[in-house]
Amino acid sequence: MTQQPFSRPGAIDLSALKRPAPAAAPSAPAGGAAPGAPGVSSYAVQVSEENFQATIEASMTAPVILVFYSRTRMPESGQLADDLATLSGEFEGRFLAGLVDVDATPAIAQAMQIPSIPLVVAVLDGRPAPLLQDPLPMEELRTALTQVMQQLTTQGITGRHQPRHAEAATAADGEEVDPRYAAAQDALGEGDIDRAVAEYQKLVDANPADTEAAAGLAMAKVLQRTQGVDLNAARAAAAAAPADVDAQTLVADLDLLGGHVEDAFARLVDVVRRTAGDERAQARDHLLGLFAAVGNEDPRVLRGRQNLASALF
Repeated sequence: MTQQPFSRPGAIDLSALKRPAPAAAPSAPAGGAAPGAPGVSSYAVQVSEENFQATIEASMTAPVILVFYSRTRMPESGQLADDLATLSGEFEGRFLAGLVDVDATPAIAQAMQIPSIPLVVAVLDGRPAPLLQDPLPMEELRTALTQVMQQLTTQGITGRHQPRHAEAATAADGEEVDPRYAAAQDALGEGDIDRAVAEYQKLVDANPADTEAAAGLAMAKVLQRTQGVDLNAARAAAAAAPADVDAQTLVADLDLLGGHVEDAFARLVDVVRRTAGDERAQARDHLLGLFAAVGNEDPRVLRGRQNLASALF
């Protein structure tokens, strides 16, 4: 099989990875971290020759972002890998971070025809596209990833990965994964947001005290409200009509999906502060829904609740 130049979009050629991994470069187990690897995240995986194909196939569910780095040749690239792993947790499954140490896994870099390091590549439906070729500070990397995720959301690409390390821990403890959420999670994985909302709603109706189902329902509703929304048009509409509660809540939803959780909360707290009556109630209730989507124990939610209380009273 002839490899395609990496600069051209196309399916990744895995032919170079069909031989056993070299003995001199032992790889981490799938989902685990090798010595000296970037910090652990539930949505990051240290890529080895053994799990590379499975990592690429995961892009059929939701985006995979690969970062190619070498701590020995370019320490800055190692920091970029660390930051991407950290951000994968912040984005809560919107993408899976694949961390590729080119020194430990040279065959992967060869198969991908990596021209230089660092290199960050987005993979969707098995097809790669370069994103970044320079190390970026954490905030700039967060902004770049937010823009990518928002663009994908406007195209209807809203799937999420399941936590990797959480699944491994569950298996190690000998506990079965709770099957109650399987139907809703399957629907999300297939991009069927309406069905996911319906499945989560069934769970909440059956047990209103099920906080996990309530959180899933709240997030599914955010995804439902933002399907097909043009991000730039939504922001322009909100900027042009600051008193339009519907416009402000839509942008708050988009901010939440893009990882700007505190910005989403601050926007709606400000709307609550500036409005009264039904409009204030609408903004408050919407904000409470976003709190539920993020999780009531999250420090950002705790701060958001304090700010909301100040705005109300």
